[in-house]
Order: sequence, then C-alpha cells, then structure tokens
Amino acid sequence: MADNTIRILLACGIGASTGFMAANMRKCAKAKGISADIHAVSRSQVMDYADKIDVLLLGPHFAGEVPTYAEKLEPHGVKVMSINPTYYASFNSEGIINDALALYNA
Repeated sequence: MADNTIRILLACGIGASTGFMAANMRKCAKAKGISADIHAVSRSQVMDYADKIDVLLLGPHFAGEVPTYAEKLEPHGVKVMSINPTYYASFNSEGIINDALALYNA
C-alpha cells in the first residue's frame, strides 16, 4: 500500500470483546509508530469489509473457522489467522499487533 497503513479487522461473535481489544491495539500501534487502521465487527459483517482490510483476526474461540474465512477472502488478498488465546485473555495488544504484522509481511 502506498501509505504503508496496515488495515486490520478483528471479528468475534458480536464484536464486543474484540472492540475493546481493537481500541487497545490502536493505542499500542500509535505508541509504537505503526500506521494501522484497526476495527472490530461481528463475524456476520466480515465480508462487508473484504476489500477494505489486509488482515482478519478471528477471536480464538473461532479458530476452527480460519480455513473457511481464508478461502472466502483469498480473492481479496486478505490474510487470516486466529488471535493467540494467551494474548487475547491477557489483552496483550502488542503481541496481537506483532502477530498481525508478521502474517501481513509473510
């Protein structure tokens, strides 16, 4: 991307817990000087964002759905993974951002 901004979408059941995580991740990214556009939605909204994101992070409780979303989003160039359960449980936004960047740059 021209402006080097990574676009990350977090998705879970209704988007509530990931909403808090996204807010923490935005603060962490800003503090680290990372240009990131980070939002959270419910899983039912993911495809509405297919052309607007680079990385989809699913809540760890939906890890089994990663292959399905990866297949759906592959034509859009979106990389998909589940959030590390330890990072998720401890609200380790830095760890999650690092994982998302590693996936994006892989």
